[in-house]
Amino acid sequence: MGLNLNNVIEQVGKDKGLDKAILVEALEAAMVKAAEKKHGPHKVIEAHFNEELGEIELFQFKTVVEHISNHDKEISIGEAHEFDPEAAVGDSLGIKLDTSEFGRIAAQTAKQIIIQKMREAERNIVYDEYTNKRGEIVTGIVHTFERGDILIDMGRAEAVLPKEEQIKRENYRQGDRIRTFILDVRNVQKGPQIVLSRTHPNLVAKLFEMEVPEIYEGIINIKGVAREAGDRTKISVSSNDQAVDPVGACVGVKGSRVQAVVQELRGEKIDIVAWSDEPAKFICNALLPAHIVRVIMDETDHSMEVIVPDDQLSLAIGKRGQNVRLAAKLTGWKIDIHSETEVKKIAMEQAGIEGAGASEETPKQEEPRKTDDEDISSLPGVGPKTRDVLKNAGLNTVSDVLNAGIEKLSTIDGIGLKKAEKVLEAAQESSKQ
Repeated sequence: MGLNLNNVIEQVGKDKGLDKAILVEALEAAMVKAAEKKHGPHKVIEAHFNEELGEIELFQFKTVVEHISNHDKEISIGEAHEFDPEAAVGDSLGIKLDTSEFGRIAAQTAKQIIIQKMREAERNIVYDEYTNKRGEIVTGIVHTFERGDILIDMGRAEAVLPKEEQIKRENYRQGDRIRTFILDVRNVQKGPQIVLSRTHPNLVAKLFEMEVPEIYEGIINIKGVAREAGDRTKISVSSNDQAVDPVGACVGVKGSRVQAVVQELRGEKIDIVAWSDEPAKFICNALLPAHIVRVIMDETDHSMEVIVPDDQLSLAIGKRGQNVRLAAKLTGWKIDIHSETEVKKIAMEQAGIEGAGASEETPKQEEPRKTDDEDISSLPGVGPKTRDVLKNAGLNTVSDVLNAGIEKLSTIDGIGLKKAEKVLEAAQESSKQ
């Protein structure tokens, strides 16, 4: 053929990382196609790569017969003996074809096949690479916009951020850097299609994993994420080490860690919630910053009735019901919120007090006596920040504070010995009243 393919195959294999067998197979198929084009499609032609000669040899196979009925696929016994004296009727005889005229075709085909196989190999490499990255965060450059979708240049591949996976209030321009979550990787005819997301809840989880070493190391676990993308997210965390406060670690010094995530999400509000295996306590944590007076749990209906002070009702429910909606999504419980006044009114109606006659004097209600089960929001001299720290540590009532004692209180991050003494003193005074 005049063209030694060994050098070409070896060089391409080395440069492009393509397997030699793949190139040989492709070249053999191309030579068969070229031979069929010249000699006709009805002949049985096979190609074999001769490594010693560095060329592809073509053979036409015919069956040895007494009398020929199909000249394309049969050869007479007499003619067969010219090629192989030992040939017998019924044998399949391979007759070597002249390939000298295929030299130019082989060279062109080799080039085309190499380009094609390079593309296929690169596609497979990209597909494998990004399949393994599914569920991870990647950074790319905004390339173009197509019917609401954003096409993103990932370097070796192009990815798509569909319209439905974009945060509505976010705007991007060509050339902007963008961080996204790999939602899916599909192998389509044009090559791997990488589908990205900015709205997926796990984007927040992965950002925290990047910012908080304790999460990456497995000391802190992310138990759940409830998200309304672009607006607000609640993320619940727990610690495998009693010495590590999961909420404090995620917030960081002066809020540095959570602010890094907020900045990446362009101002999305993030509530970090201490997870608890006690549903009532977990729901109280999930509804923060609102303070809870009492929780009534209905396990059969998997629902919670939450009672809050009158001035905390709108805070507990949140703007357009968002706080309670996210808390319900995070905890997996149905949550019904009522104010103290509303609950008292319902109780009075049930007791029939409202139906009393006008001539009867309604007895004055005694002021409810404070008990050790009262919420710590009633403690005198204990500010909102200290209350939040205590609640995050699982101390929600006066009784919890009294049971904890000075030793446990002083070990809580943000309390210390002096503040612990002050809190305990306030709890003792409150319980005496």
